[in-house]
Amino acid sequence: MEVSRIENLPPPPGIINSIKAGFDTIASHITAILMPLLLNLFMWLGPRLQMSALFNSVKNEVVGIWQKGGVPAEDIQRVLDFYNSTIPNINLFWILRTLPIGISSLLLPHSASPTPLGNPAILQVSALNFLGWLILLTLVGWIGGGLYFRSVAWIATPTDEDRTINVFNAVFQTILVSITYGIIIMVIGMPLVLILFLILQLNVVLANLFMLFVSLGSMWVIVPLFFWPHGIFIKKQNFITSILSSIQLTRFTLPTSSLFILTVFLLSFGLNFLWNIPPENSWMTLFGIFGHSFVTTALLAASFIYYRDMSIWLQSVIEKLRPNNAVKQA
Repeated sequence: MEVSRIENLPPPPGIINSIKAGFDTIASHITAILMPLLLNLFMWLGPRLQMSALFNSVKNEVVGIWQKGGVPAEDIQRVLDFYNSTIPNINLFWILRTLPIGISSLLLPHSASPTPLGNPAILQVSALNFLGWLILLTLVGWIGGGLYFRSVAWIATPTDEDRTINVFNAVFQTILVSITYGIIIMVIGMPLVLILFLILQLNVVLANLFMLFVSLGSMWVIVPLFFWPHGIFIKKQNFITSILSSIQLTRFTLPTSSLFILTVFLLSFGLNFLWNIPPENSWMTLFGIFGHSFVTTALLAASFIYYRDMSIWLQSVIEKLRPNNAVKQA
């Protein structure tokens, strides 16, 4: 009887079908890409917010401390060369792309390079307003991310109006998820980095083995974190109930869900090389921006569709495998 019940279970939702449904949904609701499109255009043609002046203002003091501490001059120069080649290319407006809930944006490789409209305006942060800029940009990113996820979820998985999460709750839950997400990443990531550093001091082979085991076990963390926001925007769950639902989904569908996330990552990451081919001072970059906005929004819609269908499938499987249901079928 148990074998018969397992054979009668419906097949789980297909990965390719979910991705195809996501692309079809966004193709028929093209306005869904408006928010990432506008953010990409702002990142490309808008001003740059840099911290070169802040770095230069404290550089001499930091170098003096290193020299007094006995740091070799070659090491100091190596660090300075790295910062001089990196700091000018950092655009703090990138913070608007918050994780795990945020508006997708194309990370342009050189933030100070000219655009078709000429050299972009350069804004500099100072020691007085640096923290304020970080808080403001993060808050704007959370608000925009909550609205973006809400709109895509509503389009990808249409439901009755009373089941659609309201704007305030969407933003509030986004903030809670983002803060908790950051804490979890720090709690998990910092000890792993410390352990890896210590193992590297002992043996490189052991460090590679450690990274292999971490990679194999990482899906037990990546999958529930990836689907954490979905229960909020589809089922109107709070951030605690949503992570519990995501953990349950991971427990029963880990191989399929891991493959779905890997497919989404490879599509998104791989196509980013294509979107970055045109130079930033060419209007051809518009095609890359449009392609990135469309593809990332379609993949987000696909994830909502996959989560909805997989949740329905999982619920039907649990119902079929319940002892009371088995007695009735017998």
